[in-house]
Amino acid sequence: MLLTEFLKNGIAALESLYPTAEARTIVLMLCEAKIGTKNYTHIVEPNFEINSDQIPKLQSDMERLVKGEPIQYVVGKTEFCGLTFNVNRSVLIPRPETELLCREAIKIGSRIQRMRVAYGKAAVPVRILDLCTGSGNIAWTLALSVPGAKVVAADVSDEALQVASTQPFTDLLEEKGAIAPEFVKADILDTDQEFDHGQFDLILSNPPYIMNSEKSMLRQNVLDYEPELALFVSDSDPLKFYKAIAKWSDKFLAEEGKGLTEINEVLGQATLELFKTSGYGSSEIIKDFYDKNRFILFFR
Repeated sequence: MLLTEFLKNGIAALESLYPTAEARTIVLMLCEAKIGTKNYTHIVEPNFEINSDQIPKLQSDMERLVKGEPIQYVVGKTEFCGLTFNVNRSVLIPRPETELLCREAIKIGSRIQRMRVAYGKAAVPVRILDLCTGSGNIAWTLALSVPGAKVVAADVSDEALQVASTQPFTDLLEEKGAIAPEFVKADILDTDQEFDHGQFDLILSNPPYIMNSEKSMLRQNVLDYEPELALFVSDSDPLKFYKAIAKWSDKFLAEEGKGLTEINEVLGQATLELFKTSGYGSSEIIKDFYDKNRFILFFR
């Protein structure tokens, strides 16, 4: 089968689920991951023939896509902050918006590290806590980006921790002289549990924050395939994870430390007020590239 024919058929099969441009991108991503073609191969090599023994697997993958399964789960990986992460249905697919949180956190962490070097405290690493780590995308990005950082990452899901702790960055760690995050099981909502990991300069989190009443606003493939545990909160207590983050920070955030957490845009002001009344009077809302309330930066 010609690559051009497979692309044409695949795009047509997905057009009932996605806009044509997005359907094209998905099929091109599938081909790149599974047979090694590029998104321009069909243009520069219009007679490119797909090896016959690769077709059954491609067709099987297309069946998964037609049922609505996200391409990231089908190919088993996704890009985030220039890194390639393994993902499966045990973890949320990292979103581009969360890259903004990481960029801001990297700036803060790197600034702390530079100040310590300037004052002769180079031996004191920047300590970072990532709550609700999921795939480990935040934890690994910070560990690989802030020189010498020591990152602890927590999640309640054993399956998520398995994914996070086995991300394929061994060579990159050695290349950068970085330290792999320490992944631990912890329920963020249990604010009285024993957590003997010391104080942190930076506490980060992308917790569940979508209210159950907002489910109708999400695509069906998100509802059908991504883990509910990582997405939804009840309408009766939509800020429960932020209450917990504030309590964890009260215990484990260093006196001059800072926190960053992703938020539900419609609950931005309420979330900001929660942190301010929890002792973080310098808290502020950070907007994303769509000018929507996306993060809270909090510190004393």
